[in-house]
Amino acid sequence: MSSNKETFGKTVGFVVAVCLVCAALVSVSAVQLKPLQKANKLLDKQTKILEASGLLDQAGKDIVGTYNKYVEAKLIDLDSGEFIEGDASTFDERREARDPQKSSKPENDIAGINRRADNSVVYLVKNDAGQVESVVLPIVGSGLWDLMHGYVGLEKDLNTVKSVIYSDHKETPGLGAEVLNPNWKALWPGKKLFDEQGDVAIKIVKGGAKQGDIHGVDALSGATLTSVGVEKTFVFWFGDEGYGPFIENYRNGGLN
Repeated sequence: MSSNKETFGKTVGFVVAVCLVCAALVSVSAVQLKPLQKANKLLDKQTKILEASGLLDQAGKDIVGTYNKYVEAKLIDLDSGEFIEGDASTFDERREARDPQKSSKPENDIAGINRRADNSVVYLVKNDAGQVESVVLPIVGSGLWDLMHGYVGLEKDLNTVKSVIYSDHKETPGLGAEVLNPNWKALWPGKKLFDEQGDVAIKIVKGGAKQGDIHGVDALSGATLTSVGVEKTFVFWFGDEGYGPFIENYRNGGLN
């Protein structure tokens, strides 16, 4: 009996020791890898912004250098659409949107975001002469399963779409996840966000947009709810509770 107890005790002690060692290794690895994970996350973000601006091919392998040379991130107050002071590099839209002191519930939450941060970051993309050539705006809205985050690149008229790049989503592969399909992304360049009255006119068309429709983009085949979510996201973010005030302030060359 004594021998059995001793064996059991040794076994428990060994298991506890292994667990402690493993926990320590995991903790050390997490701490050591955190800077690398943070750097990779920033690199991915910069890559998506360059893609939305049309500079990704030009950047080649020098993503950081190209981003730092041509892109200026600036904070804006969404209600007024004016630039504000603050460190755009540390701004976290998701964190701010969860903070009741730094966000609000939209009056017309058609994008299904629940809360909208009071501020946002806009990315001014400049040429070699320092003139703004395009602007990249972050967007977020509901898809089928969860929120989808992305970027919209606009020409300097703040009406003509350069590109739409989704960066984070949980949509179904082969269906809603086709927001990442190059063929679908290729439908966006040249589309107009607003009609002649200044109202948001961009739309996702089930069955396909007609030739010459400057506001229509083909819906995703078999992904009706994702397509509807994309359209509602655009209507929200380019309306009065999104970037509408900013665009009104700076459209048609007002950024230079």
